[in-house]
Amino acid sequence: MKRHFFYALIIISFIACNSNENKVEANSDANKTKENKVYLASWAEGARSRIETWVKEVTTAGSAGFIPVADRIAVFDNDGTLWLEQPIYTQFLFAIDNLKAIAPLHPEFQKDPVLKGVIDGDMEVLKKAGVPGLLKVINASHNEQTEEAFNNAVKKWMETAKDKKFGKTYKELIYLPMVELLEYLRANDFKTFIVSGGGADFMRAFAEEVYGVPPYQVIGSYGDAKYEMIEGKPVVTKKSGAPFVDDKAGKPVGIHRFIGKVPVFCAGNSDGDQAMLEYTNGSKYKSFCMIVHHTDSVREYQYDSPSPIGHLESALTAAKEKNWMVVDMKNDFKKIFAFQ
Repeated sequence: MKRHFFYALIIISFIACNSNENKVEANSDANKTKENKVYLASWAEGARSRIETWVKEVTTAGSAGFIPVADRIAVFDNDGTLWLEQPIYTQFLFAIDNLKAIAPLHPEFQKDPVLKGVIDGDMEVLKKAGVPGLLKVINASHNEQTEEAFNNAVKKWMETAKDKKFGKTYKELIYLPMVELLEYLRANDFKTFIVSGGGADFMRAFAEEVYGVPPYQVIGSYGDAKYEMIEGKPVVTKKSGAPFVDDKAGKPVGIHRFIGKVPVFCAGNSDGDQAMLEYTNGSKYKSFCMIVHHTDSVREYQYDSPSPIGHLESALTAAKEKNWMVVDMKNDFKKIFAFQ
């Protein structure tokens, strides 16, 4: 998990992210595919036009900015870029609920005052425990489970848990314009990846269903795991251990390890994404960098530099200096969520 993730939780919890380069054809209308499907319908005209202009340039064979299909790599942060991250990271809400769900199978949890407090609904104990206490909750709720059991737990939770402000499940709290953008890029032969500080295993359980991004194109923070044969069946079990934190400078490292190519498109929303944006900006091709700026207090939340979650300050300054696209959610998104 990302380091600032835990500090943010303390503050928030208790004060209340053509199949062949030689056969690329330019579209007559940049936001339509050959099947005439309209994309980016939830984007305001100015923002949509900027995206379409770049996509048309880099996908038109013979243009100065043409990018071969094999190099069309697009990366997206998850929390705050593809779905809701306020007032607290969604994965931590899952951690609390899953800890309670598996508690009957783990009587040893009752012997730990922090875990017992969370199970009983006493968050003051967790507040006093600080970061070590938060780590206990994450480890206990995520580890010592088979990959199958953990995936099933996440999927079930995504179907039933609801956000208090909107009264919707978290799979409904994905940003419609960003999902349209993912689809639009894929229609133009981009491979779309999620590169997030959130847990890789957590995101992989739902990313394909809600974003169309398969598990093997999800990069996130991760801990240890072990493989063994149990009653003749191959089993991978999640284990605690020193995690790889896919945040800040860890994002380019994760991209290097798991993709092996510098992206040409990047979308993020916080200073935690700045290194990934800079990495993309350094591509040998004409790249596109985007920051989703949370400016709508009515349809979602309004926040940037004062917020411990989704803190946006230095990346916003860099965006102005490097001409990255800053998406004003209030003005550039006709809809934020599909239900609005």
